[in-house]
Amino acid sequence: MNVAPAGFTLDGSIAKGFTEFFLPLHKRFTPEAQRLTRERAERLARAHAGELPSYPAQSQASESAWRIKLPIWCADQRNQMTGPADDAELCAKLLRSGAPGVMLDLEDSIVNTWEHLMTAHRNALDALYAASGTVVWTRVRGLHLSQAGIISHVPASAPLFDLALLVFRCDYSRLTHPLCIYIPKSESAQEALWWSAVFDALIEAKGWPRGSIRAMALVESHPLAFEMEEFLFNLREYILGLNLGRWDYMASLIHYNLCDPAWLLPDRNTIPFDVAFFQRVRELLPEIAHKHGALAIGGMTALYPSRTDPQLNARALAVLERDKRNEADCLMDGAWTGHPDQNAIAVAQFPYPNQLEKRPALAPARPDLRPPPAGIGATTLDGTRAAIRTVIRYRNGVLEGRGASLLDGYMEDLATDRIYRLMIAQRMRFPGEYTPPSLSAAFDDELARILSELPDPPPATADRYRRARQISEAMIGSGGFDPT
Repeated sequence: MNVAPAGFTLDGSIAKGFTEFFLPLHKRFTPEAQRLTRERAERLARAHAGELPSYPAQSQASESAWRIKLPIWCADQRNQMTGPADDAELCAKLLRSGAPGVMLDLEDSIVNTWEHLMTAHRNALDALYAASGTVVWTRVRGLHLSQAGIISHVPASAPLFDLALLVFRCDYSRLTHPLCIYIPKSESAQEALWWSAVFDALIEAKGWPRGSIRAMALVESHPLAFEMEEFLFNLREYILGLNLGRWDYMASLIHYNLCDPAWLLPDRNTIPFDVAFFQRVRELLPEIAHKHGALAIGGMTALYPSRTDPQLNARALAVLERDKRNEADCLMDGAWTGHPDQNAIAVAQFPYPNQLEKRPALAPARPDLRPPPAGIGATTLDGTRAAIRTVIRYRNGVLEGRGASLLDGYMEDLATDRIYRLMIAQRMRFPGEYTPPSLSAAFDDELARILSELPDPPPATADRYRRARQISEAMIGSGGFDPT
């Protein structure tokens, strides 16, 4: 849990008047955030007992004719460049990339410590004031996270703190568009009501006009995929679009099907980009979004371009082009990328400025979102060992202060780390030729390999890798798979 430093006070350490601003919000909204988080755990437990997520009954959300009016300043979001907000230089590069949108991240791609969070908040605010035609989005932390050390003896809701701090510090008169928020990690339509009420309260507390906060939401949990229409409806005054967060979605899909041997996934980088359990959500999301006038945004391509390796660069850009063309063919309106060299290719795959007037002809209208991954990719012991190396190396990056690390050409963050930990746990639960005889011994072997490939590492570096290895194995052994 993120903890503010000793001696922290809301007024003295943030800004004068912040205590009076934040405490009423905390008292009103933190208990509900905690209740919703407990409901997530209960829903997952029911899934593991056999009661898997499904579509809700027809309701006003699905049967009535309601529309979201998309503002002209947000009509073109064919590419949203994303990156950690604690990296000021990267933030500047993203704003100069020419992308229609930029998403600055306070969540998965930064280390969730006080120092990194405060740096990210400062950089995000600077970006909001920058002279740019780009729409700037800020992704706050998810509903499941708490913030300690800002109120005596009790944790506060982390997303509430992030939102309150952004709004309190923000000079709305300097913005070129409304304050734009990305909502992560939602797991039910009910949670949209929490976000809507928080936005209402923040606008009222600041005396801002209606419409001064707008949002997009990530669909990155398996249960939410069944409730997208209800989520949009519950947040319709604020929301402008949905985004398929593919890597967290894959992790959630594994997590909800962890007890089913039919859901043993192959080595991650051998899974086709158009695999059915992704493709069906890719097709359903634009149908629901466009039905109600909202944007549909695709996910991140993990293979990263390289300015020093021409062969890797050509492969990465070819994969990007094929991936984004598939998303455009599914009637997405745009996608995410993480490197300025990807912008032009990504934008070129999407018709200008969006595809809101198009809707896929889905048959059935409510497709099966759990087609088992039979007969795809490769499931190998080498793949298991590669996953172990990745989680050790990723966790080492976290201990160094990096929330995202470029590993073997792939940009890995908390979402992909979670995928690998879940895949390793699956393979230990349902052993086969892909399963090492001992998980602990396999971690020892892969740590030794990592250290042997480092050029004469100093003792502190070796110690940090050993700690990363211990933390990673412990998370797998203890079932630490929630998106924290």
